[in-house]
Amino acid sequence: MKAFSLRLPSLWPQRPNWRARGTAAALVALLSFVGLDSHQRKLIFQAGEGIDEASEQQGLELQETWIDYTSEETASPVRLHAWWLPQARTDAPVMLYLHGARFDLRGSMHRIQALHAMGFAVLGIDYRGFGKSTPGLPSERMACEDARAAWAWLAQCHSSMRRFIYGHSLGGAIAVQLASEVDDAAGLIVEGTFTSIPEVWGTMRWGWLPIEPLITERFDSARRVPHVRSPLLVIHGSDDETIHPDLGRALYERATAPKRFLLVQGGSHHDTHVVGHAQVREALRDLFSLTSA
Repeated sequence: MKAFSLRLPSLWPQRPNWRARGTAAALVALLSFVGLDSHQRKLIFQAGEGIDEASEQQGLELQETWIDYTSEETASPVRLHAWWLPQARTDAPVMLYLHGARFDLRGSMHRIQALHAMGFAVLGIDYRGFGKSTPGLPSERMACEDARAAWAWLAQCHSSMRRFIYGHSLGGAIAVQLASEVDDAAGLIVEGTFTSIPEVWGTMRWGWLPIEPLITERFDSARRVPHVRSPLLVIHGSDDETIHPDLGRALYERATAPKRFLLVQGGSHHDTHVVGHAQVREALRDLFSLTSA
């Protein structure tokens, strides 16, 4: 008789394949992280169009400028759109202007005009994903890389001039990182900025929710500002409802370089530079020894 065997289903569970499960879990975590990171970048960078009529009416001698370089982050060519607003004086100090997260460069022309009126030649740039610059979803690392490329352009084209960095709101965090990485900045000015994105979240309505470990775009200026060696001016409006003045004060407290904190009474997130124009001018003269201001 031909022998045969019958395989019965085991009553005990098979030994789990932990390696396969670990790989699957890592893949799910990676996909979740990528999706979460992209969502945060979309929330932080709201690259709307800034409409500026004042510059057209005043007939400013804006010079359209392009900064081309190859990104180490993406290994791709990048083209940054910029506006250069020169001064008649050839020895005028130079300012790199870094705008915030909501509008492209046209929405910051009033600040660029104010800096120009104080005697600065100003270079303002749009990060990738803003205005006419290379399209795409911006990130913290890419925006900071764009700022470094703009600074290198200034160093090459205006090497003999005193060069300063100015950042508003999220641009302040980008400015802090840039200033912490270079040794040729004559000064750093930040307006309406913060210590970190997690701490900004903590001031909001739902800030009690424990999502801090999930925040990938951190913009941790509090960690970087002690490494800034150039003098620092922190400007904040007392009525800023977007970034609480306490965050500007906390950033100032972490700095170790010569510094000054300027709280402009009545200034909001958008008009502090106007309300406190005279105070800002005085602070620039005192901290940076700028006679032109």
